[in-house]
Amino acid sequence: MDKTSDQQREKVLLASVMAAASNPGWLTSDRVEALAGGHGMLNIPVVAVCNVIATELRRGVSPEVKFADAVHQPIDDLLAKAIQVAKDGGADGANAALIAAAILYLAGANAQVGIPAGNRKLGSSARMIAGVSRSGLAAVPTAKMNNKISGFAAVSAVYDAMIKGELSPIQGRDIPEGVGGGVMVGHGALGEDFIFPGMAEKGAAVGTKAMMDAMSGAGMPSQKFLSALFGAAAILEIIHPDADVREEYGPYGKVTSAYVAGMSAVRTAGLPEKLHVRITGKEVDTAKLIGDLGLILKDIGGPTVIGVMALDEIVSIFEEGLAGAGAGPVNPPLGHVCGDAVIALLCLLEDGSTEQGVAKALRERRQATSFDPDTAMIAMNIIGRKATQVCNGPVTNAMILSSTPVLTRVLYDRACRTYDDLSAGKSLGDIVRELDHERQLLVERRGAEALTKAKGKTVKVHFTKIAKGARRSSKMAARWLAFDPALDAEVTLGDETIHMEGIINRVVPEVAQGIGRERAPFLSALAPFASELLLAGNVIINVTVPAVVAAAMGRMSPSDAALEAQSAGIISAGIPGTKAKAEAAALVAVDTLAL
Repeated sequence: MDKTSDQQREKVLLASVMAAASNPGWLTSDRVEALAGGHGMLNIPVVAVCNVIATELRRGVSPEVKFADAVHQPIDDLLAKAIQVAKDGGADGANAALIAAAILYLAGANAQVGIPAGNRKLGSSARMIAGVSRSGLAAVPTAKMNNKISGFAAVSAVYDAMIKGELSPIQGRDIPEGVGGGVMVGHGALGEDFIFPGMAEKGAAVGTKAMMDAMSGAGMPSQKFLSALFGAAAILEIIHPDADVREEYGPYGKVTSAYVAGMSAVRTAGLPEKLHVRITGKEVDTAKLIGDLGLILKDIGGPTVIGVMALDEIVSIFEEGLAGAGAGPVNPPLGHVCGDAVIALLCLLEDGSTEQGVAKALRERRQATSFDPDTAMIAMNIIGRKATQVCNGPVTNAMILSSTPVLTRVLYDRACRTYDDLSAGKSLGDIVRELDHERQLLVERRGAEALTKAKGKTVKVHFTKIAKGARRSSKMAARWLAFDPALDAEVTLGDETIHMEGIINRVVPEVAQGIGRERAPFLSALAPFASELLLAGNVIINVTVPAVVAAAMGRMSPSDAALEAQSAGIISAGIPGTKAKAEAAALVAVDTLAL
């Protein structure tokens, strides 16, 4: 290559990389502009709240909910700022209150303090500051897992048990007249040793089981975290929620009925007793987490489905995979990406932390654990940059510092490859297909390594077919993978390997209806791989970058380049909008070279 052609190559590469990266929305088929207004998910408000809390706590503001004879205290100002920025990002009042209270709780705020005057609860304080009305748990929905249910299941079950006389170990009609309802019970042996802990244990168990059964009855997985959370919240609506209990549960004055409810809910749902925050390793008592979050949830007002989905993703910070997907090894759609922001917040609150150090830790964790680390880091970059439009701060700084080097490398590598392959005579469509195929193989290899290690036996998955339009003839199904995927795969579990055809359109419905149930473990092993390829296709670098380079080289118009790249992409085709975004980026590159 002579000097002139070498210089032209570098100009095209520079223009292409800068154009592709200039708008974070052009790297994804997700509607990230809508996310900045709270439409579809509330991950942008979550990141913004993390920014506010990190800024305030790092300058010394106390997150403590104090038992003070005062109208205002520092936690109120923290809540007000966090709630406002969540609203700025599109959250309504109840959702903003829930997000702010949950993140502040994880950052060190206590959920409750004080009896009676001066009594404060984090959830009710957040609700009051947000200016929203109290709402019963029966009206609060779970997160969407295809379908969703409400806390009515837990509330109904608890009330049924209560009416039957099966909830409290003591019947109110048996308490002497004038004794019940006051200090003789509330702070005496009958209340603290019998009624409150007895109702907390029984009620949380009944409510949790009802949630799990209702989820199953709605064709949903019985999600353990939400079942336990709603089960605990249902009984905490009824009992004295901050009553002390007998010392078998812990030191007197340190353990409340909320903890007992959390403990029973955790046991009923089958959750681990201890949880550990990713990166920091901080250990958390699961019973306390569930009891405290249940207390917050029952006080917070009426959050919507996406508010509870945001809470689910906030709780993805734990190594045990308690809930959510955004911080786990499998990349979800961009609307769910916010777990890294909460992890970054908790890292930034540690003594001696710096944004650069946290950025490095975030990147190292993703490189070590993700099925597709590059996609994970680009997703982090997109969401971090979009969140700065609502609120800048140390958390978005850490996310952008962490992900920009990876984004730059990935875009440059793909631009170089596209330029050289086009110059060698390859078609744009072939280049896109090869990039997608290589991504498939990467996910299969890294996923197999991770799951084999986790399960202690060999797990391998190889997709022998990834195509569109498995069972429908509509144009949408024929163009976009996510709407009607046709998947065949070879799955190895231990010493046994089977081949399944029509996994989503035939095998899954059969197994769910009891036909060929022996395939169920193989479907469970395959599920994370399928999720990674079908959902994280919303990062469309394998379409955008080749289209931009082809247009910048003058091989075809921006419109034609975008159409061919999008049509060739299987995994990266995502959902409608891919072509328009690739074309916009290509136009920028062409205009840059024309100057």
